[in-house]
Amino acid sequence: MKIVLMADKRKNELLVNFCIAYRALLSKHQLISVYNTAKLLKTSVDIEVSGLSVDYSSGFEQLASRAQFNEIDCVIYLRDGRKEEYTRSDELLNVCDYNNIPYATNLATAETIILAIDRGDLDWREWLRDNKPI
Repeated sequence: MKIVLMADKRKNELLVNFCIAYRALLSKHQLISVYNTAKLLKTSVDIEVSGLSVDYSSGFEQLASRAQFNEIDCVIYLRDGRKEEYTRSDELLNVCDYNNIPYATNLATAETIILAIDRGDLDWREWLRDNKPI
């Protein structure tokens, strides 16, 4: 599975702790993030994360583009609920809704998704990605 891992600044520590807790499960999959978050996770958790070499807001655009073509299987984006505006992430989450890509915006749903992936509940995503219509 191709899993996107992201967090707002105030949630970076929570994302690191989540990755520590689920390191064994996450390490079985291809992990993607923006460059700085990927670097943080590599050093803090010692897991392999592909970092997009773009800034944070461009990262959302690039990930939305990948989601549009079903090149990612789920998104874990821990958002800061105190923010009033989410225009950068809205496009990504809208594309996920449109393409039936599961996403989590808080710790409870992140845990639900990662455990579902481990059980095989989302294996249909890989079939869908591998069997694109011509």
